[in-house]
Amino acid sequence: MALKVLSALDVAKTQYYHFKAIIIAGMGLFTDSYDLFCIPPIMRMIGRIYYPEVDRTVDQKKWFEVPTIIASTMIALALVGTVIGQLVFGHLGDRVGRRHVYGVSLMMMVAGSIGCGFSLSKLTSMMFVSLGLFRILLGIGIGGDYPLSATIMAEFANKRTRGAFIAGVFSMQGFGILLSSLITMIVCSIFQASAGELTTPSDLPLSEKTAPVPPESDLAWRLILMIGAIPASMTYYWRMNMPETPRYTALVEKNTLQAAKDMQKVMNVPLSTIQEDVEMMNTPNTRAAFSNTYPFFSREFFRRHGRDLIAASLNWCIIDIVFYSLNLFQYHAFRGRMIPKSHMNIYKDALQIAKFQAFVAICATIPGYFVTVYMIDYIGRVKIQAAGFFFMAISLFTIAKVNKGGWGSDPGVGFIILYGLTFFFSNFGPNTTTFIVPAELFPARFRATCHGISGAVGKVGAIIGTIGFLWASREPPHGFGVSHTLTVMGVVCVLGFFVTYFFTRETMGRSLEENENVDEFTGVWFVRFWPWAKINGMNIGE
Repeated sequence: MALKVLSALDVAKTQYYHFKAIIIAGMGLFTDSYDLFCIPPIMRMIGRIYYPEVDRTVDQKKWFEVPTIIASTMIALALVGTVIGQLVFGHLGDRVGRRHVYGVSLMMMVAGSIGCGFSLSKLTSMMFVSLGLFRILLGIGIGGDYPLSATIMAEFANKRTRGAFIAGVFSMQGFGILLSSLITMIVCSIFQASAGELTTPSDLPLSEKTAPVPPESDLAWRLILMIGAIPASMTYYWRMNMPETPRYTALVEKNTLQAAKDMQKVMNVPLSTIQEDVEMMNTPNTRAAFSNTYPFFSREFFRRHGRDLIAASLNWCIIDIVFYSLNLFQYHAFRGRMIPKSHMNIYKDALQIAKFQAFVAICATIPGYFVTVYMIDYIGRVKIQAAGFFFMAISLFTIAKVNKGGWGSDPGVGFIILYGLTFFFSNFGPNTTTFIVPAELFPARFRATCHGISGAVGKVGAIIGTIGFLWASREPPHGFGVSHTLTVMGVVCVLGFFVTYFFTRETMGRSLEENENVDEFTGVWFVRFWPWAKINGMNIGE
């Protein structure tokens, strides 16, 4: 018999607090995507400022490029920080409570964003060292927010619309992507207007070996980074005043009276309807029913939850290999339709990249999030995730086949449409569901830790994908070329489809406690579905 405070959470009507929690919890994801998507135009600006040499013996497309090793390091450092943050804050969220460390991760994000802008040295090497250190700090804060936000939203939501609420939190990424592009365009436009007419590299005399840039441009990219701290810092007060989740208080701290009081504060539930659980908690049967005695990473843990943890981690790793690399370098896909950077000044160059990122966000990325929010509690997590991987693979294979001219060629409208569909099905698919499922499968006392482990493995995939894509997508003989790289990503998506179908368990329509207390035979079968693995007509593991 379930505790009444938990039953009340599972059947609670959608209320104002649910939407407030989506905004508060979503700010970490918002900051994550803001930082990720402001980096491409910023790296273009940094290339102009710190690598201004004009070498007419090489292709103009290679002018002002930040060296590949430095660019990949800057990207990887934030992701390494994210891995650390997910593991550390996930563990702390289970040990000391979700709300006690929630504000800490937010302040680390704010400090990291501001610190990135204050990489003050004019020396190129020192600027990158300072920027890298603050990006690690930013990444730790962002990483900490992943397991905490997902767990908090899952534990406050009702079981009927839980998927939509968690997807709503994750969809804040879409708005972070859009805002980063808009802020980049606004800042560059303001600096462009104040600078007046600027000389483009193509207008320089042949004797000129360095492309001039306005000195204030070194402030512009720092300002773009620091503005990302403002939305997150605005939610600090509400994070500090959030109560602990009733599920954590009732199931981990064993304080059902406090759980009932906390629930009454934020939801329209009379205390009298759930207070009797205090007496229920004192009975031997209730203590046994709501106390898991096996330790984390024990044999019993792996028997019950090992398959789920491995599947969640693998799926997250697979999607991040593809999602982060394609998103981070999406402006390469539009190079054939972009004005060469040698014909533009520093501000117009960055503004052009931001425009294309905003275009993809509006047409593909954000719609994918919205469709997931609407459909996930009707279709289910597994079906959406498997379908997303499948259609991503189809799109990537098709793109690889039709695009044979490299990044610098004009691939045509069909290529852009297929490229957009890849992002749509990643968000109406595994990019969102891999965030949701780990928050629903595991016991309350392990929930944040397991989500953090799944996300950390995912960010390892992001590191592999971004760095690997940056190096592999270069034209031969330095890399494998665009088509081969996209084909490999399609194969990775096919792998994700099979991992999802055979190993991922559906969580739709069940309470969190029902998901964690699976059938006793589930752990026997590592594969989710076999035609002959049935008990009383039910597929084991579903």
